[in-house]
Amino acid sequence: MNTRSIGSLSVSTIGLGCNNFGWHIDADQSQAVVDAAIDAGITLFDTADVYGEGESERFLGKALGSRRGDVLIASKLGYDKDEGGGDPAYVRQAAEASLKRLGTDVIDLYYLHKPDPATPIAETIGALAELKAEGKIREFAASNFDAGQLRAAEAEAEGARFQALQNEFSLLHRDPIANGVLETARELEVAFVPYFPLKSGLLTGKYRRGDVPEGSRLSGQEGSHFKGMGERLLTEENLDIVEQLIAFSESRGHTILELAFSWLLAHEPVASVIAGATKPSQIESNAKAAEWTLTADDLAEIDRITQAAEVA
Repeated sequence: MNTRSIGSLSVSTIGLGCNNFGWHIDADQSQAVVDAAIDAGITLFDTADVYGEGESERFLGKALGSRRGDVLIASKLGYDKDEGGGDPAYVRQAAEASLKRLGTDVIDLYYLHKPDPATPIAETIGALAELKAEGKIREFAASNFDAGQLRAAEAEAEGARFQALQNEFSLLHRDPIANGVLETARELEVAFVPYFPLKSGLLTGKYRRGDVPEGSRLSGQEGSHFKGMGERLLTEENLDIVEQLIAFSESRGHTILELAFSWLLAHEPVASVIAGATKPSQIESNAKAAEWTLTADDLAEIDRITQAAEVA
């Protein structure tokens, strides 16, 4: 698999999102997914302290075992706090707790999961820089920041800076383009890491007009965590766009899933696309999806198809 850079780190262009671990799949299933990811050449494993209420980190650390040194772990802090998630004392406390759950002595990429309105960003960056100097993290990053917040962080960097930004971005969620976040990241030379690249499965091709698989997350039958999501996403307009994207992909010998990943990777400064999985077969499909190199004409046609798309 190809690699791109996040600061000093060389990451696989497809990463594994471990948000399903501990929530939707157990330890044994998580082990199978991790094994498949490593076999497929994925080297970036993305988790957070809140995923599975801590179980995601525990499952990931156990599943990696002796292979820990062969991969990169990204984790996050602060999502469960309305204020104070970036407070220096809390940053250290959260990092130590994640290191323990992961069973490792270093987190390769550590994210502030969301902005903290109560703590000056300079103080948060200072705390993260201290952890880096101590060898407890290798690089640090931000998530869910807007362009202004990213610029404010850069202004306070003083040699220690966010190396990546992880925000939602997909063919059907283009906010990073519309609100200037992607351009700001490019200008500041901050790597961009999209999450929800498949828009909760809408871009996998399994949801077609009049055909919603029973038991799928958008069917409304998979539990309260996804309650109402199908109604929001499976609109006539969205399904029409999906049908056009499927037709576009198939006319070029590819799938809509391959299009979803390749389209993101065609946008600088995207470094790695984070996708979750609950079974090994999904890993295999995701890993192969980045092999399609889109032309300028392809990108223009995709823009035409999706120009009206804005999925909540």
